[in-house]
Amino acid sequence: MKSQQTMKPATAAKKLGVYLEATPEEFQAGVVSRDELNELQANPPEWLRELRRNGPHPKQLIAQKLGISTSGLVRGGITEALTTEQINAIKDENPDWLVRERATYKEFKAEEARLAEKARLDEDES
Repeated sequence: MKSQQTMKPATAAKKLGVYLEATPEEFQAGVVSRDELNELQANPPEWLRELRRNGPHPKQLIAQKLGISTSGLVRGGITEALTTEQINAIKDENPDWLVRERATYKEFKAEEARLAEKARLDEDES
């Protein structure tokens, strides 16, 4: 019999796109099986829907919502989890650091795409 694959709550929270510290205590205290994770993704309970909707959100999701890198978040002074409302307030305010970080991130993504295309072309030639 094949044993059930499990993961730590932090891994499961990351896969679910939620901030671990905001999840229910029983989620944080246990282990999560692959089947349980699939069930949470397919039929999210109210706590999970609420976290996804309003946060607090993990850094990688905050960065994604703001259109910047996680490093850019830190440079902008954002080190804590934020709610959707707080993220929207930053977007509305559009501070100078956010404008700079978006430009930097856009350049980074363009360079990343250029290098990927170059690698693909180099591979086609070989």
